[in-house]
Amino acid sequence: MCDWLPGRAAVVVKDSALRGYLLEESLAWLLRFSGYRLLVHEDQDPVELVTQGDTLRVRGRGALHQVDVLGEFAFTPAFSMPVRLFLEAKYYLSHCGLEIVRNAHGVVHDVNENFIADQEKVPRQRYKYSYALFSASGFTPEAQRYALAHQISLVDLSGASFAWLLGHIGATALTLETAQKHLPKSARFPVTWMRTELRRALEISPLDLLSPVSIADGRFKQAANAAVAEFADVLRQRSNAGLLLGFPSAPFILPLAADDQRRFLEYAETRPDHTVRIKQRGMGSAAEWTVSPAGDLGAYELTFKLPEHIEEWISGIAGSERRRAAHVKENFLSTITLYRVDQAGVRTYQLRYEPSSLSRSGTES
Repeated sequence: MCDWLPGRAAVVVKDSALRGYLLEESLAWLLRFSGYRLLVHEDQDPVELVTQGDTLRVRGRGALHQVDVLGEFAFTPAFSMPVRLFLEAKYYLSHCGLEIVRNAHGVVHDVNENFIADQEKVPRQRYKYSYALFSASGFTPEAQRYALAHQISLVDLSGASFAWLLGHIGATALTLETAQKHLPKSARFPVTWMRTELRRALEISPLDLLSPVSIADGRFKQAANAAVAEFADVLRQRSNAGLLLGFPSAPFILPLAADDQRRFLEYAETRPDHTVRIKQRGMGSAAEWTVSPAGDLGAYELTFKLPEHIEEWISGIAGSERRRAAHVKENFLSTITLYRVDQAGVRTYQLRYEPSSLSRSGTES
């Protein structure tokens, strides 16, 4: 399949859009062991998925919805249906606004409504679709309130733990944007080709299901190939760095960044259920939190950011920050569950925050 559109004026893709595409593919790679498989073609589910050209769409009750990154979790929660996750990433220089979250709610609501009992002649599998929005610059207060009301997961990647990733994405996007001047006038930026090349380089998709995508030889292809290959090399060099999805006892998910994922796994494999220490660094929108095992503080360290509206509540009254931080840890972070999938199957880890045991051991501050 060729990604050129003859007979049309050139369509330039903005730097912000390119950053978003690269961030989505990076997240798919970083989350490759977090318990889900990527869905890329209708052959994986002819009932719910539709492949139109090189675009994957999900059937809703009222429309087909385009999706760039869709994952299906390898486990089914109790009293639920199998879970599928829409992953969308935005790399804006300002906060993501209400319109982005409102669109996510419309999509996931329509897809989850795609079932009419009286018209279903043959029993079929149903899924619980969820939506996670990742932002490099956080979200506006209106977007946060709307997402909380409609159970859309917002993940803020603006912390120091992801600075290396965002920096490389910005540089790669700038190179690709500049290379567009070498595109033929009758061509648009080959987004599908870029995604496919990056997925092949990182081996993060069912590669046998990816449609072949080609572009014309020339200066653009040479520059774009080099940029995509260099970016893939950076990610592979950081293969020990990982992003784990943590599911706390709260209405949000936690992106847990690990500088060395192997150290966490080595510890968790022998202690899949263990007590942790949770520490806050900084205040307000700049705050980050760390998780480390209470019994062995140097064994590993995971870093995460809380939703901004929770940080604002913690720091809202001078002198109450310590008490409010303790309230959040005890009520929202008392148990954080993580899942990992590899060739050995599905593993579950539970990180338990127990302030009483930490106080007795003298490790809680």
